Amino acid sequence: MNKEPMSIEGYDLLVKEFKFLLEVEKSKVAEEKLVAAAQGDRSENADYHAAKEKLRFIDKRLFYLNSMIQKAQIIDPSTHTHSKVSFGSSVKVVNLDTDEEENYTLCGVLESEPENGLISIHSPIAKSLMGKGVDDEFRIKLPKEVKEYEILEIKYENIFSLKKNIRTQKDFSFH
Repeated sequence: MNKEPMSIEGYDLLVKEFKFLLEVEKSKVAEEKLVAAAQGDRSENADYHAAKEKLRFIDKRLFYLNSMIQKAQIIDPSTHTHSKVSFGSSVKVVNLDTDEEENYTLCGVLESEPENGLISIHSPIAKSLMGKGVDDEFRIKLPKEVKEYEILEIKYENIFSLKKNIRTQKDFSFH
């Protein structure tokens, strides 16, 4: 089984969603299904079919979350030196062709927000960055071009302090 690196906060959020769906949401939707079933003919009962469909989505999500919890490799990036790029490193790079600076933070797949610079460690740029140090150059092969970069800075910033889209209990619900 492949391990899936994630921060402590990322793991805690995963477990929180799993528990909410299992302990609160699933029983609430199961009750909705029972109430709808008591109304009679199930073949044309939209409420019954909607509740049944919600339960199916909840079960699929629970299965996925459970597999991610089992594969979780919890990493506390604050304990690393970040002298070389590793999980949780925030990296400033410069594109050697355009002189544009870009910032990335390497995180777990469930924590990633590419639009905000939080990239999964499975992404091509993260794979190219891993283990590199300041002033190291690296290339990324894209379908139509090769981009060359140089690492300007490596530091630690808490992943969740950089996130813009943190899921809350309201987001876990299927209503």
